[in-house]
Amino acid sequence: MSDALSKMLERRDWIMADGATGTNLFNMGLSSGDAPELWNEQHPDRIKQLYSLAVDNGSDLFLTNSFGGNAARLKLHEAGHRARELSRIAAELGREVADASGRTVIVAGSVGPTGEIMQPVGALSHAEAVEIFHEQAEGLKEGGADVLWLETISAPEEYRAAAEAFALAGMPWCGTMSFDTAGRTMMGVTSQDMVQLVESLPNPPLAYGANCGTGASDLLRTVLGFAAQGAERPIIAKGNAGIPKYVDGHIHYDGTPELMGEYAVMARNCGARIIGGCCGTMPEHLAAMRRALENSEAGPRPTLEQITDVLGPFSSAGDGTGKDAGPAPRRGGGGRRRRTSS
Repeated sequence: MSDALSKMLERRDWIMADGATGTNLFNMGLSSGDAPELWNEQHPDRIKQLYSLAVDNGSDLFLTNSFGGNAARLKLHEAGHRARELSRIAAELGREVADASGRTVIVAGSVGPTGEIMQPVGALSHAEAVEIFHEQAEGLKEGGADVLWLETISAPEEYRAAAEAFALAGMPWCGTMSFDTAGRTMMGVTSQDMVQLVESLPNPPLAYGANCGTGASDLLRTVLGFAAQGAERPIIAKGNAGIPKYVDGHIHYDGTPELMGEYAVMARNCGARIIGGCCGTMPEHLAAMRRALENSEAGPRPTLEQITDVLGPFSSAGDGTGKDAGPAPRRGGGGRRRRTSS
């Protein structure tokens, strides 16, 4: 079992994660509706390029191209039986890039949701979910991943099942949820709920946090919610590069590199120790984030008003906890948000 991330957390105040997977792969030719995981075998050069874009622009940690690499998701592409194999290849390619970088770079085996609704609301049982996650975890482990990285989870039941599966695989892990519904996950989890969930697990993650969601401002409000609980476990912030806009038949994110640099510094000041981007975060955003983190000192925890002044308005008036969460969303640009078509 690798302890590379634990060691890095011991000696570093902050760690730079990577940016978008899908956005970058679409720019390389991936078509909407295709399974990115099949590219691990069909276009390994492009997947290695994806990883290298992160490493070359300052990431200390990058996620493998295996987000939808579980049997439940791959069965939609008639590849459910290849979950372990495709995840292994994703990690092997990542290991090659990390080992050739000349510095310590963490290969994080991405594990996304099953796409199924768990019992009692849905049909997926706990045992079945554990089996699905365990299979993928074993593939990522075989491929050389340093750590497993659960992401974009909305249901606490699925988070628990993954934690159990990762214990079976004997792998350290990190886990994020997506708070995209007025400060809650799609299944109603708040930042406070997540901290309680994480600390109640028999096999807790090395670090936990939030990814994706609706925008950088909302994500940092959630990070403040984590930090307010007083837990000492490292927090992850992986926000989108601004707000998605539908332009000329395509989705674009309006966050500039300068904006994401400010987001990265604010994420650190909010309490996050592992900082990266999610949808829309391109290499130029990562480079700006790295520069901003390296060239600024840690500062005081920002207020909600300071977050919106710099990054733009929240998408909802509250953070899902029932407390007054600061200014209501405003129409228009708001604050000093810069817009771009990339």
